[in-house]
Amino acid sequence: LWLKTGSLKLSRKDCWYYRAPFEIFSANSHRDLQHQLTPAMFAFCSSKTQAGEPSQCVPQSQPGVTRQYTQHTHGIRTQADGSVPAEKALQKLEQGNSRYVEGMPQQRSFDADARLALAQHGQNPFATIIGCADSRCPLEIFFDVQPGDIFVLRNAGNTCTHAEGSMVGSVEYSVCHLHTNLILVLGHTCCGAIAGATATALSKTDKSQNDAQPSSTLDKLLAGLGPVALQAASELPAGSTVEEVAAHAVKVNVFHTIEKLLTYSKPLREKVRQGEVVVQGAIYDIVSGKVDFLGACPRQALVLDMDAALVVRAPPVEDSTKEGKPVQGKGSASAKTGGA
Repeated sequence: LWLKTGSLKLSRKDCWYYRAPFEIFSANSHRDLQHQLTPAMFAFCSSKTQAGEPSQCVPQSQPGVTRQYTQHTHGIRTQADGSVPAEKALQKLEQGNSRYVEGMPQQRSFDADARLALAQHGQNPFATIIGCADSRCPLEIFFDVQPGDIFVLRNAGNTCTHAEGSMVGSVEYSVCHLHTNLILVLGHTCCGAIAGATATALSKTDKSQNDAQPSSTLDKLLAGLGPVALQAASELPAGSTVEEVAAHAVKVNVFHTIEKLLTYSKPLREKVRQGEVVVQGAIYDIVSGKVDFLGACPRQALVLDMDAALVVRAPPVEDSTKEGKPVQGKGSASAKTGGA
């Protein structure tokens, strides 16, 4: 039997808590029953979830909200769930950003049960994202994800200028211990750090300015981004404005950060070389809300091959029989006597 309530159809098993025999009601009684049961059923669905159902139970669709059913073991992503391949992780980010741009984010309920599940069963993010600290770039929001989904690292300029920095170590932690398979370096339009570094780099025209030592940590950060600004300027036509150079430098900086990550981290290079981890770039438009996915760094193959290029070769050992001279070493007579 089906109880028709407008456009919604509910089976008898959905109405298990109401035990009256439906067969004995007349048509008028049936209509009365509909008016009584419909509000009660919606209230029941919003206050409880049955076994096997997601915790984010939405009784009826709401404008601007996409209904979500999670398949996670504990209702939220934890270590009890499997890892996500890089291709699938990238797809999830693309789909989440599309929902954000369209104004149709998924409705979620990050409640006490979800917090407890993450605490008890551990985190298992499906992607690692290096983003800018700019307050206009809320990564979890414009990717439409929830706590436990992405491992986020942020600083001014989404940069990585020092091998000993926490960025490199944190990325290694995410891929080696949390087993994320996707690393996304994310820049954004109108980046203040890039704009400041570009203005500083392009203004250094005389030797005295070039030799000036950074006076603060911020100055050191901007100085570290100077090569990015100069490269961006070299790739644009002569006479480009500072604003045009800064806008292009955002993209240059994304790939520059990828190169630095791979250069500074041997474990990361090995995982990328073996195909276990994928590193890509992207740019977030703070006006449209859309993320432009750039793909892999154009120079990635060159950086991955850097170990072979940096191998230190031992100097050739001279053949004493050809030259007629003893080989200098532990076993030579000169070494024993201390002679030349």
